[in-house]
Amino acid sequence: MTGPDRALVDDVRAALAAVADPERAVAMQSYMKSAMPFRGAPKPVQVAALRPVLAAHPVTDRATWDATIRELYDGATFREERYAALAVLDLRAARAWRDPDLVRLLEHLVVTGAWWDLVDVVAGRQVAPLHRAFPAEMASVVRRWAEHDDLWLRRTAILSQLGSGLATDHALLTDVIEANAASREFFHRKAIGWALRDLAWKDPEWVRTFVQMHPDLSPLSRREALKNL
Repeated sequence: MTGPDRALVDDVRAALAAVADPERAVAMQSYMKSAMPFRGAPKPVQVAALRPVLAAHPVTDRATWDATIRELYDGATFREERYAALAVLDLRAARAWRDPDLVRLLEHLVVTGAWWDLVDVVAGRQVAPLHRAFPAEMASVVRRWAEHDDLWLRRTAILSQLGSGLATDHALLTDVIEANAASREFFHRKAIGWALRDLAWKDPEWVRTFVQMHPDLSPLSRREALKNL
């Protein structure tokens, strides 16, 4: 079995340790309600610290790339290491590997991450583009997630067409929302509103009609959906 790029993993962790701010770390952990501690490196600091590391360790094969992401994510002792794993996932050099075979890794990241800061990045930057590129293959995946026992896979399903605009599969979005409309889970209700609000920028009449035809939507979902209409 192919292992991770150990040099990349070690250098990522060292780079994040070098920009640690323990005082800021306490506030970041509190804000995120995270059991895992933070280094205290906000996003711009993370990006600047990781840029030379990622440039020095280009990804060359899919198996090593996958293993490196998993090592950074699953072996993280600070939350920024999980953010770094998602940065490796998002590397432009790895775009050839963004196909339906990526679903197993994405599902692992969502279920293991189990919080909005990680899940929403996977949904918006990975699942949604993957769905646009492979709509037929991903529709069955999204429908499965929409009824999954894991609440974060359900949230990912709801957000799986963010940014799709007029290319949105309306039937799929309807199925996914209807499968979760009765949920009392805040993260589902908020996601439904977000997905509809995102589509409303391009297809406002469809969203208005959808909300009117679904009186079972929670007040939060309705309010978020119609916020800009």
